[in-house]
Amino acid sequence: MPQTRRALLRRLAIAQAEGRAPSMMGAVVRGGQVVWTGARSAVDGEVPHGDVQYRIGSLTKNFVAVLVLRLRDEGLLRLDDPIGTHLKDAPVPEATIAQLLSHSAGLAAESRGPWWERTAGELRPEPADLFGERSQLHPAGRRHHYSNPGYAVLGALVERLRDGTPWGEVLRREVLEPLGMARTMLRPEMPHAGGWAVHPWADVMLPEPAHDTGLMGPAGQLWSTTEDLCRWAAFLLRGDERVLSAASLAEMRTPAVPPEGDGWDAGYGLGTQLVRRNGRRLAGHTGSMPGFLAVLWVDPEEDTAALALANCTSGIPIGTVAADLLQIVAHHEPRIPEPWRPLPGAVDEDLLALTGPWYWGANPFALRLTGSRGLELVTLSGVGRTSRFRAEADGTWTGLDGYYAGETLRVERAPDGTVTHLDLGTFVFTRGPYEPAGPVPGGVDPEGWRGI
Repeated sequence: MPQTRRALLRRLAIAQAEGRAPSMMGAVVRGGQVVWTGARSAVDGEVPHGDVQYRIGSLTKNFVAVLVLRLRDEGLLRLDDPIGTHLKDAPVPEATIAQLLSHSAGLAAESRGPWWERTAGELRPEPADLFGERSQLHPAGRRHHYSNPGYAVLGALVERLRDGTPWGEVLRREVLEPLGMARTMLRPEMPHAGGWAVHPWADVMLPEPAHDTGLMGPAGQLWSTTEDLCRWAAFLLRGDERVLSAASLAEMRTPAVPPEGDGWDAGYGLGTQLVRRNGRRLAGHTGSMPGFLAVLWVDPEEDTAALALANCTSGIPIGTVAADLLQIVAHHEPRIPEPWRPLPGAVDEDLLALTGPWYWGANPFALRLTGSRGLELVTLSGVGRTSRFRAEADGTWTGLDGYYAGETLRVERAPDGTVTHLDLGTFVFTRGPYEPAGPVPGGVDPEGWRGI
């Protein structure tokens, strides 16, 4: 709608003008498609377009995390493996891969020596050169402490398990090419924006250097375009079996460390920042390098994503800008629900017979049948633990979320095959509230229900 497009452009224009960015771009993806792009000011005298590269900084970490999850899904590692299992020269060999992904390994925030973002990478030829005497500032697994060199270690892990292939080449071959992201790369190619620092007290600018950061590249080296990042956003929302499944992407969006801020304002998953903005739970990453700011947020509930890019070192609350773009879309054009459709194919009558009311003690719940023989436990009282369940080959179901995530749901039967109860992580669900004949742990008072 025209009013939505105007509101989006206005938000981008305010950010560019108030933040005094030489140029700025934004985009919104919905339903896997680009629905809006906007640009302000100029690159080389022209309004920037979707194929102009900007440096995206720590958005790079999101890409590296996908490479690590691919290795996990192939069975080449486990997330709870100590990094020393795979990298003998790791600075904290007992820290797990999951802790490195979630910045909870306790590693220092920055590498030793000069400011790495403005230092040529060849000055650190070996991984050991990245860490000083105090590489670990906190006990592993105790708290979130953002660590750029931690992602350098993960890049080395990818190279080790891909037979020495540089991580950037692995990324191009396994992720960028399948997704059609030909303009995302380690070094810029024209057309690209130049990076600038803007003087705080005068409307003048200073060019920023754009070094190849070498071993620190997995922390923030990548350059990309609005068009490519829109493809990345669609992938993060939907998944792509050639690259990473939707289930593994959802795992990356799950908080892996205690959230930061009051009221769960911010947290971190696996290579993924998590924030609450305007009442919505967003996932993605912000990024900054000298001369550049970037952000990409996805809102899975609304099936939307927004990104913003600018070629200035500071001055713009870049994360807020993209969150506001999402809020504008949700306000002006709320998501229309998908149409209801019946499940395809024949229905398993035995499975259908499991649906309907069940009771945990006296609390009423119901089981619903979903696609692919899945089940959903919902509360009928308004209180109680709910979850979705994935069907397994052995006839059980595995919880996908909430309290029962990872727990096993079993259908228990009598010798004649009739269903007696459900066992959900040892909790017993019966067809009636505290049925006298049911296998309720501790038994049921033989006098039954009574009044005062």
